[in-house]
Amino acid sequence: MFDSKPFLASLTHLPGVYRMIDAAGEVIYVGKARDLKKRVSSYFQKTDLIPRTRLMVSLIASVEITVTRSEAEALLLENNLIKSLSPRFNILFRDDKSYPYILLTGSRFPRLAYYRGVQNKGNQYFGPFPNAGAARESIQLLQKVFRLRTCEDSVFNNRSRPCLLHQIQRCSAPCVGLIAADQYQADVQSAALFLQGKDQLLIGELSQKMQASAERFEYEEAAVFRDRIGVLRRVQEKQYVSGGSTVEADILACYQHQGVACVNLVMMRGGRHLGDKSFFPNHAEQWDTASVLEAFLGQHYVNQAIPGQILVNEAFDASEIEALLSAQAQRKVHISSRCIGERRVWIEMALTNARLAVEQRLSQKSSQEARLAALQLALNLPDGLQRIECFDISHTMGESTVASCVVFDQGDMRNAEYRRYNISGITPGDDYAAMRDALQRRYGKIAEGDGSVPDLVLIDGGKGQLGVAIEVLNDLGLSDIPLVGVAKGEARKPGLEQLIIPNSDNALQLPADHPALHLIQQIRDEAHRFAISGHRARRGKARTQSTLEDIGGIGAKRRQRLLARFGGLKGVKEANIDELAQVEGISRTLAEKIYQELH
Repeated sequence: MFDSKPFLASLTHLPGVYRMIDAAGEVIYVGKARDLKKRVSSYFQKTDLIPRTRLMVSLIASVEITVTRSEAEALLLENNLIKSLSPRFNILFRDDKSYPYILLTGSRFPRLAYYRGVQNKGNQYFGPFPNAGAARESIQLLQKVFRLRTCEDSVFNNRSRPCLLHQIQRCSAPCVGLIAADQYQADVQSAALFLQGKDQLLIGELSQKMQASAERFEYEEAAVFRDRIGVLRRVQEKQYVSGGSTVEADILACYQHQGVACVNLVMMRGGRHLGDKSFFPNHAEQWDTASVLEAFLGQHYVNQAIPGQILVNEAFDASEIEALLSAQAQRKVHISSRCIGERRVWIEMALTNARLAVEQRLSQKSSQEARLAALQLALNLPDGLQRIECFDISHTMGESTVASCVVFDQGDMRNAEYRRYNISGITPGDDYAAMRDALQRRYGKIAEGDGSVPDLVLIDGGKGQLGVAIEVLNDLGLSDIPLVGVAKGEARKPGLEQLIIPNSDNALQLPADHPALHLIQQIRDEAHRFAISGHRARRGKARTQSTLEDIGGIGAKRRQRLLARFGGLKGVKEANIDELAQVEGISRTLAEKIYQELH
């Protein structure tokens, strides 16, 4: 047991962060405090602790503290530690990817694009959008209304005729001069006004242009402006929220039911409702709504774009978080829970979204539990089936072979635990060797105690791949892990899959509507998707690299001279040794080496 008295006696009254550590040396809780002595003492002196906190205190073996200069600094450090350590008693929100933006480049003919990442000067960025779908939908609308280009500069600079997007009236073809630069810039400015939420101003400008075109008897041009106005007005009608063109706010609502908590984030930018996104925290079962919202604010907005207003559906002391976010945004950020009128409607909308998301999650959880139970019964597996891993191989005629491993655990796919393996050193197209390599790399670590042992391993393939898996696990001393091969059925149609069981003469074929088969298909399809995406990325990278880069002695200058002399890689391959040796900087010996490597 942790002797708290001497430790508490030496504590300071300064602000800071404390870390609760168990007997195994693992951090089980991270907290912040305005007064470290008062806050940490409360864990050991109060007798009315909730069961969760009482359990945590019983596991404490030591406590570490870090003093900070301010409460805001303590909050920042606390959330950095929570993200890096993932303590079991803290509310944990998954550290998601950065939010998507819509990009307008600063070139002469600006390009419209979907963008994630660091923002560069000279470009315009609009957003953030809560999800990729919302951003891409806006891009499609802008293409339809303003016909801005979306192609890469490398394509734009080398076009000799309009592309298909121009033919379907989604691009004005500035690449071949079918629109003047000033007219294209006017369309870019109109698109920017729309993305800034200045719809009324934009519609007013388009109406004036339509009227002017009609007065000049240019009715076709007037019809273009008329159609744009019609599309923009239909977009306005679809907006659930209409709060004026200056509204910049995030609306947060937390809903809890049957141990599942959800925070729904609704984004308002320029008075437009951009969409929403639901977040499901871990370890939130015994925390109240206010605590979940406070944890979300601290973990989510660090190093993210912050609006001027954040509305929440539960009141709590947000002064510390307000100070931190205001300092980060370099302007005042208001966090408010007392909302009336239209803002109350927004919160109720977000709360409805959160409630529906929780109900859907509970329904999926119930369905997955039923599927797991059916799979356990169908394969005659022992009780406690939870963690399933599945392997797949992807390549193109043996090129850029990639193996994937996906993980299903506790009723859901665990994306953070997925792994890809780039396979090399095997005969191209040898799926058995590729499977052997991936399994050895995956379960070699588990055999050494690094990682969780699965309750079931699925192998996408027939008897050959399954036989390789049996050999690998036997060699590693993991022969007690159940294995099943998933072979594609007749005509490779879903529902006709055959399950290959070790030491069984006949394959098992479940009915097409069997819940166990549905679970296997879900996991198998995810492994297939993950393998293909990895293979395509590796293949694309390999095909954009010159094979000259792989030849020793060929640096940037010599490669440039070779390509310039022969007009490209194809010309270099067609050249003989004597012709190669005539290039400046290429000796006879190096020419022979180049020829041998390329042939």
